[in-house]
Amino acid sequence: MSDTQLTVTLSGGDADDARAVVRALEDTFGAADQRPSGEHATVRVATFTGEGREEAGPAGAGTLSAPVTVTVQGTPQAVRRASDTLARSFTARDEGAASGDQEQERQLLLEP
Repeated sequence: MSDTQLTVTLSGGDADDARAVVRALEDTFGAADQRPSGEHATVRVATFTGEGREEAGPAGAGTLSAPVTVTVQGTPQAVRRASDTLARSFTARDEGAASGDQEQERQLLLEP
């Protein structure tokens, strides 16, 4: 597993909110391999499996129209980088984490 492999699950908000979150993560991880789809979906998923960037650029993702719950899952390094990026880009509240042998999961609530 690459140290930048990351799965992002988003719920709440609308498709534009999901795109804003993905844009923020693309500043750190490069282009998403899978982008959130479905204008009327209640849960959206994005994946990042590229090499990522050594240093994150400025986080300029935009604003959210409603609270969005984001779950990031991947290697500990990727989850930490994603959490840091989202906390710089949005008002974020840590909702908890779970760790496995080689993978970690963290849930954040992003607020407008």
